[in-house]
Amino acid sequence: MIVRIMGEGQVRLADGHLAELDRLDDELLAEMEKGDGPGFRRTLSALLDKVRELGEPLPDDALAPSELILPAPDATLQEVRELLSDDGLIPG
Repeated sequence: MIVRIMGEGQVRLADGHLAELDRLDDELLAEMEKGDGPGFRRTLSALLDKVRELGEPLPDDALAPSELILPAPDATLQEVRELLSDDGLIPG
């Protein structure tokens, strides 16, 4: 799966890592629903760090379509709300 972090680029991520990322996504969704700004910031950072850790960066000139788009590290709670589906940032 190709994942884009807005403002950073793309990484190739094995599908086997989605369950681990989904846990962080659920946590992020719960913090957003509560309006927990500090928790949201901490969990968004952890989610993006995990994608960077587990993913293999694609070259900047790669033109692969992204299957998943994640917000930039400095995205606001409102900006992330606009990106959410019913399943959170990570479908499934």
